[in-house]
Amino acid sequence: MNASANDSIELVSHCAAACDCGEPVCGCEAVDSYCDPCGDACDSGCDSLFGCGSGSLLSGLGSDCCLGEQWSLFGEHCGWTAGGWIQMGYHNNALPLFNSRPDEFQLHQAWLYAEKAIDTSCGFDIGGRIDYVYGTDSQDTQAFGIDNDHWDNDWDNGGDYGHALPQLYMEAGYGDLSVKVGHFYTIIGWEVVTAPDNFFYSHAYTMYNSEPFTHTGALATYNVSDNVTAYGGYVFGWDSGFEDNGDAFLGGLSVGLSDDLTVTYATVGGRFADDRITTEQGYMHSIVADLALTDNLQYIFQSDLLDTEDNAGALVRETFGINQYLIYTVSDCVAFGGRFEWYNQEGVFLNDNGTDDEADDFAQESDIYALTLGMNYRPHANVIVRPEIRWDWDDDLLAGLDEGDDQTTFGFDTIFMF
Repeated sequence: MNASANDSIELVSHCAAACDCGEPVCGCEAVDSYCDPCGDACDSGCDSLFGCGSGSLLSGLGSDCCLGEQWSLFGEHCGWTAGGWIQMGYHNNALPLFNSRPDEFQLHQAWLYAEKAIDTSCGFDIGGRIDYVYGTDSQDTQAFGIDNDHWDNDWDNGGDYGHALPQLYMEAGYGDLSVKVGHFYTIIGWEVVTAPDNFFYSHAYTMYNSEPFTHTGALATYNVSDNVTAYGGYVFGWDSGFEDNGDAFLGGLSVGLSDDLTVTYATVGGRFADDRITTEQGYMHSIVADLALTDNLQYIFQSDLLDTEDNAGALVRETFGINQYLIYTVSDCVAFGGRFEWYNQEGVFLNDNGTDDEADDFAQESDIYALTLGMNYRPHANVIVRPEIRWDWDDDLLAGLDEGDDQTTFGFDTIFMF
């Protein structure tokens, strides 16, 4: 015989108050969700460290992680959004990459952005974006391609800290076609400059030494189909602001070969640097395969090739790299990952001939290997903690590792997003 509505309400109220997530009482089987501390209760959050919700450490190791919505400082107004993040970190050894200040807790990125993303579902739309960053990563994202202090290249504050405006562009689109004009990030490679968009705290040699960070010019994006996106445009070389540093084609193709596999080919070719002092021209590409092995396990394979020369035809840089990533996502709160890189270079790291004249240093081919193991932990929807341990091997002693031909580096950073 069915209970009345009032009887059901009383039963639910009694069970919610009486049961303690042990053996259910008084018919709690019918309403056992009230006895599950990581069930519906998570919708309102929990404060217990070992309970459920965004404050829990143990719940993130299971399937009961529930971070909720990310908090925004500025929100959205008339299609415009604004936000940013603070990235702070520590590593015990220096790496010849972004992480160049050893044994020091530092501010890597204090980031602000404002953006109006375009929406072409109803026809033509126009938008744009501006990014500003302060910290030790800023000088690596300035317009350093031309060493004449143009754009943001002289916004330095000491040897490593500084300011940068790595993006300032307008974007217009209609239907499946959009065009970006201005100063923007490259489409080359898998790793990026923006900290929240990378799994690891440290970066790959390939990303730092063989790929551009920014371009200035125009880039068109065309969604050929649901599975194919094409890119094509013209840029003023590499890492320059609104001043000509060459001329190059930037483009590529991203193809979803299946529901689990996407392959992206991106290339830039032409004059990369031409500031009347330094000249570099040639070709580079990246091929990235992103494969979902299971619902929780992701494998990324990347191969980069760079081949450039000066106006006289002499070698400037010749590199080839293979990066492999394996990322296992336990829940929205916890993920584990590994990265292994083989980086073959000639011209990036010069061999010191023992004199004081840097111009006499010569290029030597060498192989560098790096293995990184790391974890992403989200105690809150707005916070990411990324501890990692990294091993580097450089038998030719060209990369400038702190500890010689091999090095073990421990590091961690925390990103606060708003």
